[in-house]
Amino acid sequence: MNQEEILIYKKAGEIAKKVIKYAKSIIDSGIPLIEIAEKIESKILELGGKPAFPCNLSINDIAAHYTPSEEDETLASGLLKVDFGVHLQGYIIDTAFSLDLEDDKENKELIEAAESALNSALKIIKPGIELWRIGEEIQNKITSFKFSPIRNLCGHQLGRYKVHAGITIPNTNNNNHTKLSPGFYAVEPFATTGYGIVYDSKPSTIYRLENLKPIRNPLARKLLAFIEENYKTLPFCERWLVKEFPHPKIALKLLEQAGIISQYSQLVEKSRKKVSQAETTILVNENKTETFT
Repeated sequence: MNQEEILIYKKAGEIAKKVIKYAKSIIDSGIPLIEIAEKIESKILELGGKPAFPCNLSINDIAAHYTPSEEDETLASGLLKVDFGVHLQGYIIDTAFSLDLEDDKENKELIEAAESALNSALKIIKPGIELWRIGEEIQNKITSFKFSPIRNLCGHQLGRYKVHAGITIPNTNNNNHTKLSPGFYAVEPFATTGYGIVYDSKPSTIYRLENLKPIRNPLARKLLAFIEENYKTLPFCERWLVKEFPHPKIALKLLEQAGIISQYSQLVEKSRKKVSQAETTILVNENKTETFT
């Protein structure tokens, strides 16, 4: 990393902070998720950034990877996780927060547990800390609220045009003695009243470019060129493509069958219990740790 990269991250972080404030001001129970997602993504663009991935709006037991499709009629409700990313020149700020949209005591406690776990982790993260210690701090804080951390979801290193790059940051003590090296990371605890395991559920309509190679179908080839130019290796969704390609489903299917792109699954808590999330992006430098959102 260099000073120029750090300044770009700081600028993206300022955009993300404004978008968080904006999102909290517009979200309420009963608003269509498609309206919320598109307003958040439009706000990112308005402020000079680009969405690093489709806005995730996951309700109750869906922990992650739910973005509304173009025809989605789902309304905001329950315990809502709002997870979005901002990128500038491929440098990514990844952030998330949870909202209680039904004035529920348990929802509020789950939100507090995830936020407290994040704050506790940030206090101990420094260059050279072993990963298990971060996971243990998150786990202990969440269990002190009588909830469970999601064991098979984790924070992650951020790379240029890569949301998940290299080191993962556990949400439990996983006995990983790898030392945290300098770099940019997303730290994201999840708390639940359930088992603390998520499984792959329905397709999400969120995709990523996996393997750039030739494809014969002209429509699929045209769509692939658009994906490579506009998103590179960042996640994208069918909803975004409809604006340029009115009927992208067949081309997407061909690209998926060829192994050129892959689709994320919605991640659902195994016992179908509610999940909360808190997330921020940090810089672990040689001398200090900085938080961007």
